Amino acid sequence: MNIDIQEMTTIEKLRTMELLWDDICHNTTDIASPAWHGDILKKREAQLLQGQEKFQDWSKTKKDIWKSIS
Repeated sequence: MNIDIQEMTTIEKLRTMELLWDDICHNTTDIASPAWHGDILKKREAQLLQGQEKFQDWSKTKKDIWKSIS
């Protein structure tokens, strides 16, 4: 496969990245997260429990991102 990234639009690049990440998330089991990921998740969980952070709907967030770049 030969892909000329320079010829792709930004939207094509983002869609390609989304497809790649989706495939990696669902089909890769041999890559472990680094320890610092766990540290960040613990910090964010503490912030959430203390009311300093809140969740955002991922579907809405993705739509907002697509709107901002198109």
